[in-house]
Amino acid sequence: MTMTVQPQQDRPDPSVIAAQNDAFRKLACLGVPPAQPIQGRMHVTRSLMEAGDGFMAEAVKATGEFATFEPENDPEGWHDFGAVEIRGETVFWKIDLYEADSDFRYGAETPDNPATTMRVLTIMLARDW
Repeated sequence: MTMTVQPQQDRPDPSVIAAQNDAFRKLACLGVPPAQPIQGRMHVTRSLMEAGDGFMAEAVKATGEFATFEPENDPEGWHDFGAVEIRGETVFWKIDLYEADSDFRYGAETPDNPATTMRVLTIMLARDW
């Protein structure tokens, strides 16, 4: 009996996606331009916008500065989720990857290709989850 082994589909390199996600977060949150163009948008929830007294600005800055990635909070190694504490309140952030020309309907087919991937960074209060 002869078995044909199907090759595994190429999987994107997590370190490439992580570097792109980090660069996008720093661009969106801190204004640090990336080495290569990265497409994306940042959204914040209404409750974060309404928190007042500079809270949203602190949350956005902390999101851009976040660097504590460990297997527990980053199992895929993509640097696409984090939680920060602002004045005793937990703030979550998440990056989702979409096909650039799909109007946010389809996940990115090649998430490590910044030319075809649109990133969406959402920042929210944990209690909104």
